[in-house]
Amino acid sequence: MISRYLLISLCFLLFNCKNKAPKPAIKLDVAKVSLNYAKGFEIIHHENFSTLTIKSPWPKSDKTYRYALIQKNMAPKITLNKDDFDGIITIPIEKMVVTSTTHIPALELLEVEETLVGFPGTDYISSEKTRTRIDNGYIRELGKNEGINTEVLLEIQPDVVVGFGIDGNNKTFETIKKSGIPVIYNGDWVEHSPLAKAEWIKFFGVLYNKRQEADSVFKSIERSYIDAKSLASNAQNKPTILSGAMHKDIWYLPNGTSTEAQILKDANVDYLWSETKGSGSLSLNFEVVFDKAKHADIWLNPSYYTSFEVLEKANAHYTKFDAFKNKTIYNSANTTGTTGGVLYYELGIARPDLVLKDIIKICHPELLVDYKPFFYKPLD
Repeated sequence: MISRYLLISLCFLLFNCKNKAPKPAIKLDVAKVSLNYAKGFEIIHHENFSTLTIKSPWPKSDKTYRYALIQKNMAPKITLNKDDFDGIITIPIEKMVVTSTTHIPALELLEVEETLVGFPGTDYISSEKTRTRIDNGYIRELGKNEGINTEVLLEIQPDVVVGFGIDGNNKTFETIKKSGIPVIYNGDWVEHSPLAKAEWIKFFGVLYNKRQEADSVFKSIERSYIDAKSLASNAQNKPTILSGAMHKDIWYLPNGTSTEAQILKDANVDYLWSETKGSGSLSLNFEVVFDKAKHADIWLNPSYYTSFEVLEKANAHYTKFDAFKNKTIYNSANTTGTTGGVLYYELGIARPDLVLKDIIKICHPELLVDYKPFFYKPLD
């Protein structure tokens, strides 16, 4: 009887094991988006959603933001814990507000500029394409970045607001988030290389289901930049470069580890402060700058001064530099949109290849004979 009981028991257990096998664990197809230069964000694609992590929203930030991105057709089927994310966003985005002119080129390069419905300070936008949409009433004026007109914002109801922060203390963004509109910090300007900043187009690519398009656009910019750098390496001479200008009693100019200085290095020129390090601009007195750069061959970006006359009126000491005497001063602030926005501050981050070619044309004109500078112009 015992052996018969054991036999029945074993059969019963085997039958149950075959018919009640444990359900397989849910598999997440994890794929991390390849980023060759940018360090400030990360995109990971799972089986049913993606995560977008912003690791450096502003300088020296110890705050990380994590967002869940869900396809619109999957949104009703997926339940995520809201406490795990700083925002849950359905994609592709149909209505967007951005808060920096540096965001405009990415939308246009991805051909989704028609989704832009609001911007704080529309007069700063230089793009002819986007200015036409502003003039036709498709893009609402939202006031200032530090104090966005939330009444208008709530009226237009964007899917998301792409913001940028200096220190994370923007109370307006907190008000927007409490109203149910997600705010994503964009930290392109915090990156430490020209191509790293340009690679943030992939940030916008994932929001619009345009990953391949974003990859293609960036690869084209990267290739153009690397080719220009290679061309510049053939230059036979390296002109000395001065940059910046006085503000009150202080001369501000790029430190040697800045993206501006990196572009000068890639243009194969001798930037006189290339050996300096640090964050932010260098702050020097006039005597220090004059002693080192009075014989500089070329002077770039003398603040907002666009003519020799205005530069001399601002400070007669500027006339003592050889670059002033030889009329070899060039400024990117000379190229503006119809309402006065400086094109360089809008497109320069997205297209570092054009910035590099401009510098090469100015400093090594024999290498780019037929090239016309995009941003830089000589002072009037």
